[in-house]
Amino acid sequence: MNPTAMTKIPHYLQFKDLDAAAYAYLFERAAFIKRKFKAVEKYQPFADPDRTLALIFEKASTRTRVSFEAGMYQMGGSVVHLTTGDSQLGRAEPIEDSARVISRMVDIVMIRTYEQAKIEAFAAHSRVPVINGLTNEFHPCQILADIFTFIEQRGSIQGKVVAWVGDGNNMANTWLQAAELLGFTVHVSTPGGYEVDPVLAGITNPACYKVFKDPREACAGAHLVTTDVWTSMGFEAENEVRRAAFKRWCVDEDMMRVAQPDALFMHCLPAHRGEEVSAEVIDGPQSVVWDEAENRMHVQKALMEYLLLGRLG
Repeated sequence: MNPTAMTKIPHYLQFKDLDAAAYAYLFERAAFIKRKFKAVEKYQPFADPDRTLALIFEKASTRTRVSFEAGMYQMGGSVVHLTTGDSQLGRAEPIEDSARVISRMVDIVMIRTYEQAKIEAFAAHSRVPVINGLTNEFHPCQILADIFTFIEQRGSIQGKVVAWVGDGNNMANTWLQAAELLGFTVHVSTPGGYEVDPVLAGITNPACYKVFKDPREACAGAHLVTTDVWTSMGFEAENEVRRAAFKRWCVDEDMMRVAQPDALFMHCLPAHRGEEVSAEVIDGPQSVVWDEAENRMHVQKALMEYLLLGRLG
């Protein structure tokens, strides 16, 4: 829990923080851990010695909190839950000081916050691994779960086409990083003014994505169609403007019809039926959103195991 200053601490702040080999290992471990869970077999590598996870929330959460908290308890560890309202994080204490203190008392930290710079600053002063539970710029744990879900359902994602329909947000940025690293292509379609920024996403290979003005064209031939809410947390003041701008970017049956016949639909949730996705799609036979949501827990358990214990076996 108290590594020396010479030790490089493994953090997970962006999808590109790990390489393809590490992801292959994580997907195998997630499958192993999920099988244990489904068979109601105890698997508690964090029980002896007891490992503690600090959950820090500046943005509200349902799936992130439940998946990390339940997952840590299932692995035999303990959880400390903090928000800006019940800690010095909301009272102007420097983030560097919070990192120095909190990381002396726990074994691993998950942060869900606004600016990526804040989690980067925390990690730079932390003595333990830090996981990005979501920032305005990136959402690596969600894409980790999405790709694991695709592998479960359809096999390798390498060489496949993922259609991203909607806002060029943290999810879109992370999909681009995953495509570049794991060898698939993202078809991106966003309204004007809401495009993906490949520089912000840190993309060096432009061949990993293609841009389409027409969302239906982006879905043509896709193996996976995915989207997110039109107005992400923190942008609520833009809600009405976004409703008008995004009205053509609702994933509906016509879009799914031009994708591959066995194409999957995913959404990170919460979803607004009739806005970014029709009820017929999200509640239809191609939707795997509930498996996707559950898999957040399994991949995060594998991730925490990897960051704390390294490769096993």
